[in-house]
Amino acid sequence: MIFSEKDKIQIKNYGLTTDKVKAQMALITSGMAYSNLKEAATVGNGILKIEKAQESHFINFFDSRRDKLSIVKFVPASGAATRMFKFLFDFLNDYNRHDGNFDSYIEKSNNKEISKFSETLEKIPFFEEVVQNIHNVNPNYNELSFEEKRVEFVKTMLDVSRLNYSFFPKGLFPFHKYKNHVATAFEEHLYEGALYASSNKKANLHFTISENHNENFKKELNHIEERVEKNTGNTFNVTFSFQKKSTDTIALTTNNELFKDEEGSILFRPSGHGALIENLNELDNDIIFIKNIDNVVVKEYHDIISNHKKILAGILLEVQEQVFKILHQLETDDLNEDDLKSIVEFVTNKLNVVVAADFENSSLDSKIFYLKERLNRPIRVCGMVKNEGEPGGGPFWVQDKKGIISLQIVESAQVDSSNENQMNLLKNSTHFNPVDLVCGVKNYKGESFNLLKYVDHDASFITKKNHLGVNIKALELPGLWNGSMAYWNTIFVEVPLITFNPVKTVNDLLRDSHQVSK
Repeated sequence: MIFSEKDKIQIKNYGLTTDKVKAQMALITSGMAYSNLKEAATVGNGILKIEKAQESHFINFFDSRRDKLSIVKFVPASGAATRMFKFLFDFLNDYNRHDGNFDSYIEKSNNKEISKFSETLEKIPFFEEVVQNIHNVNPNYNELSFEEKRVEFVKTMLDVSRLNYSFFPKGLFPFHKYKNHVATAFEEHLYEGALYASSNKKANLHFTISENHNENFKKELNHIEERVEKNTGNTFNVTFSFQKKSTDTIALTTNNELFKDEEGSILFRPSGHGALIENLNELDNDIIFIKNIDNVVVKEYHDIISNHKKILAGILLEVQEQVFKILHQLETDDLNEDDLKSIVEFVTNKLNVVVAADFENSSLDSKIFYLKERLNRPIRVCGMVKNEGEPGGGPFWVQDKKGIISLQIVESAQVDSSNENQMNLLKNSTHFNPVDLVCGVKNYKGESFNLLKYVDHDASFITKKNHLGVNIKALELPGLWNGSMAYWNTIFVEVPLITFNPVKTVNDLLRDSHQVSK
């Protein structure tokens, strides 16, 4: 590939090199490396089930140590709310009130979501704001027919000259209606953070956002911070970062040529949430909680959510203390074969490590070196919920190209849809990933791991897109909790479904976990 001077300048401005762009091209050209699933992780086989009697132990274990730790809650929050309203945009585009009534439209279009939305408008958290805006623009609203009112309501929500809700980042969208105010998802994360992501009454939260919405997030923080601090008794350190331009990736045409736009410039695209491993790597904290921006609940459920987060954190800290103790022993003590057997038992049973086949035949020094390398890694404890048909990745035992088997979170896009055996493993899995992680990112000497060393770059995604009418093949970096954490030590823990409350469409806000009952 020969790059023009214009190409070289553009590549340099993105913080990339021509070699890196060539490497991206090679990844796309070679095709996606699908995961090799060996079996689904299940309770007792890769997923830990915590009995009720154990819960208080792990909660207390975390609480007894939290004030000596630096803790942060990391929230990917750059996503726009656009997809929440897809069925409403479809309604505006397809519905013609002159062709029949509202019921006939639903029957013909099979748009059941608009039916549900219409029947429960008053429960939507932004109902009053929309109605007020309607009356400001259309004083005759009350005189409209049922169908006309519904059309006017949706137009008011989505029209760029009115409320323009689809432009909002999901974090700043009104999620929950309380007696005296409507809370955004951003606000709810602060309340949650005070419960489990704080030490010494100070809560640290880090949001990765779109640079376009930076001022809006800061404005919202200024608006709510004093109230949240008063209600929680915590102070807050809220920071923001953006996905780095240097993590953007190129695209190829169907003929595997570098795609350029109509002005002859290379098309660089955001590379998915896997790019955020760079942002995560820059945090200097002992413990990092990770949770998506839309996975929040109303305050009456906060204590339940917090306790389960503390359980995950307690498991992490207990295992981490044992890991640190063993690493110090491996470095300073004169260990024998019997000592190593107990360590192997620990890494197998507690860290789910499948020990190398040739381990037993290795020398003592080689065994010690191997165990050090296996133990001295970042640790993640991931909540997993029972599979009830929700989309998303799941927990699996996966074999890599070197033959090493490990626990991984695998997205459906990483599984070869033409392979019947692999698809059956995917379909019959018992649990899925709600993005509920607690991470230990410092080693036994108190030094931060370089998280970029633990990424499986072969786990990149190749997706088919259309840009300005041209079919292209785009590259996404290994997902943040997929390939970007492939070489971490991993513990999966079953958590209840109440911990998973995503808002994928606006109708999800009608679920009990998003409705204030008292």
